[in-house]
Amino acid sequence: MSARDIRSVRLLLGGFCALTALVLTLCLTAVTSRPNTLSRALTEAEVQEITQRNSPLTEYILLSPNADFPRADEIRKITIHHMAGNMSLEALGDLFSDRDRRSSASYGIDSEGRVGLYVEEGNRPWTSSSRENDHQAVTIEVANDETGGDWHVSDAAYETLIALCADVCRRNGIPSLTYTGDETGTLTIHKMFNPETECPGPYLESRMADIAEEVNRRLSG
Repeated sequence: MSARDIRSVRLLLGGFCALTALVLTLCLTAVTSRPNTLSRALTEAEVQEITQRNSPLTEYILLSPNADFPRADEIRKITIHHMAGNMSLEALGDLFSDRDRRSSASYGIDSEGRVGLYVEEGNRPWTSSSRENDHQAVTIEVANDETGGDWHVSDAAYETLIALCADVCRRNGIPSLTYTGDETGTLTIHKMFNPETECPGPYLESRMADIAEEVNRRLSG
């Protein structure tokens, strides 16, 4: 092997080692940036600390690993989803803790009107089939008390949804919610980002303008 060939091999080996080191660094950074509170029961102190960073309406917490830590944009929007079933907060938390499902949401609301937290507001949930939207939005899954049909939600869930939206807006400096019927509004729904879904179902979709109006009334009151 000539001296020139030896230099070429050394350069290739050097480049390979540098690339390997970069990949390892990125992997270690990704691991260390993930909080140690994921997919487990929390201490009372942890619950209090996490609740202080998020909505005080929260009654249940099980943090999902299916998220980006932290989100890459400011919170500007709220995106509404439905559970396509009458799930409990605990069952939804177990679902979002499954890494293979690769899905999550910021909050969930059950049919009794209780609020669960699954991805802290400072992180990006994997909810809306749109990275761009999820980096800007707090996403909320609402339980259905009717399977199929209009996918109705209970009055308690609906009232809590309005209260949670108003709370998210106040704490994140969103002056008002606008529902435009497309992704340009500050109140959006899942189907705007995925043509293959009807989420959040006809009932909630038909109430989006009403939700925005009531939230704005509370924000201005």
